[in-house]
Amino acid sequence: MLASPSSFKRINSLRQLLGVLGDRGERKSSLSVVAGIEDDDTAANDDDDDDPPFTPWAVSVASGHALLRSPQHNKGLAFTEKERDAHYLRGLLPPAVINQELQERRTLHILRQYQVPLHRYIAMMDLQESNEKLFYKLLIDNVEELLPVVYTPTVGEACQKYSGIYRRPQGLYISLKDKGKILEVLRNWPEKNIQVIVVTDGERILGLGDLGCQGMGIPVGKLSLYTALGGVRPSVCLPVTIDVGTKNEALLKDEFYIGLKQKRATGEEYNELLEEFMTAVKRNYGEKVLIQFEDFANHNAFELLTKYRTSHLVFNDDIQGTACVVLGGVLSALKLIGGTLADHTFLFLGAGEAGTGIAELISLEILKKTKLTLEESRKKIWLVDSKGLIVRSRKESLQHFKQPWAHDHAPVKGLLEAVKAIKPTILIGTSGVGKQFTKEVIEAMVSINAKPLIMALSNPTSQSECTAEEAYTWSQGHAIFASGSPFDPVIYDGQEFVPGQANNAYIFPGFGLGLIMCGAIRVHDEFLLVAAEALASQVTEEEYAKGIIYPPFKKIRKISAIIAAKVASRAYELGLASHLPRPRDLVKFAESCMYSPTYRNYR
Repeated sequence: MLASPSSFKRINSLRQLLGVLGDRGERKSSLSVVAGIEDDDTAANDDDDDDPPFTPWAVSVASGHALLRSPQHNKGLAFTEKERDAHYLRGLLPPAVINQELQERRTLHILRQYQVPLHRYIAMMDLQESNEKLFYKLLIDNVEELLPVVYTPTVGEACQKYSGIYRRPQGLYISLKDKGKILEVLRNWPEKNIQVIVVTDGERILGLGDLGCQGMGIPVGKLSLYTALGGVRPSVCLPVTIDVGTKNEALLKDEFYIGLKQKRATGEEYNELLEEFMTAVKRNYGEKVLIQFEDFANHNAFELLTKYRTSHLVFNDDIQGTACVVLGGVLSALKLIGGTLADHTFLFLGAGEAGTGIAELISLEILKKTKLTLEESRKKIWLVDSKGLIVRSRKESLQHFKQPWAHDHAPVKGLLEAVKAIKPTILIGTSGVGKQFTKEVIEAMVSINAKPLIMALSNPTSQSECTAEEAYTWSQGHAIFASGSPFDPVIYDGQEFVPGQANNAYIFPGFGLGLIMCGAIRVHDEFLLVAAEALASQVTEEEYAKGIIYPPFKKIRKISAIIAAKVASRAYELGLASHLPRPRDLVKFAESCMYSPTYRNYR
């Protein structure tokens, strides 16, 4: 809360009492006043050569120069004349007074001058750290232009270069050095009412591999989207990076690397640190704090989700979020390719956490809508990994999460051979390896289907299985295409094709808002199914006419409110919601819960 002038008198009296200002009678407007030894000149008068230790303390006073340095309260040139007088801002700002809308236009104009995406990313992060409300207003109002700047694909490069662009801490770093003290570390975070945590260990950042501590860009970016797209207040969001070392030799040799310079811990040492973290989070923030796992390696991602889903409110965006947004796209695409979900045959390139997660959710949706068993539903889905088609003869050598997809079939080595053998109607890429959907693969899909659905989901853009232009050109305009990273519209044979983007940002912000607003205590698979169905329902007939299977991002806050309402509704029906009584209109309630980035007037 901002301090009034009368509050200032009380603060100044306190300062004088403690001897901070002494007899000087100075009026300092500062967020942090250090007691003990305050000024360098005071220390210089000490006879001892070594500075004696002192205890710092802080008094929060949102006024003057410190007010301008508080991102939660700063309004820059939008402070009114009255506010400048009331909060000792005279002379600290240029005389012009401009409103937030003009500030937004000015900032957007400056951003557009940067030719390098990473420079735009850095500018946006600087804005977030100086004027929080302007950052979110800019992002909300220009989401289609700025989403690729603050998240994929630019965030991938930002993580690769994070040690070089690091300015100030934006989240909480927990390392092996903190073992036995994680609860204390959590309590160091200034905000106490945390409702959403996004946590990574940096081992599998997008398709870029082990980036260690530099993976912090992912939790920071995800939580920015929780606020901008889902309306979750920034003060209740906590980005966390768990640093257990790295396998990346280049980082270990980099003198500027900001993380632990040691080989990545595994096994018992790793598990004990994660267990301490999960226990400390629940103890410090309670049963209903949402913990979103992000970019963990496959083996840890599945084990963590399985281990904690019955004791914590946990969500893995790579497994569940990706599955949900892809299922939403597939359900939407049925309007264009025809048939029901159970009528189609699916072939995945990639059998990691994303691929198997999507496959499982599709099978659950088929189970929900038909009389098939789960095993029968799974038989409509085939996966290809690095060793070829996953078949029953390989079952004994497969990781546990691949085993449900080992069906009866002769061994098949490559993707093209698998397409010819399985004859899929829908091809989905989650391999993390670019250029795998070759011309021959796309042509084979077209020879089987009048309108094949091709989803090249790997991020960033460089790792996409094919580009939009390649998909439309090689299919002679017959393919329905969606990707993980954004691609521009393509003109082929005089017709414009608009590729869809299967971006998890369609799902997790609204999904998280729904969990928070109903006080959910666990995540149920039914929540994912209703979220996917809600997303598919938001595509209009006009959009289908253009071959679009995802709604435009300019409607994302409305979409998030609808998804939140569907998730909350299902939580109430399953008895997993704790906020009672249930609101009558859950969509309106969701919208009323959303954070507003509009400036407030200060007394």
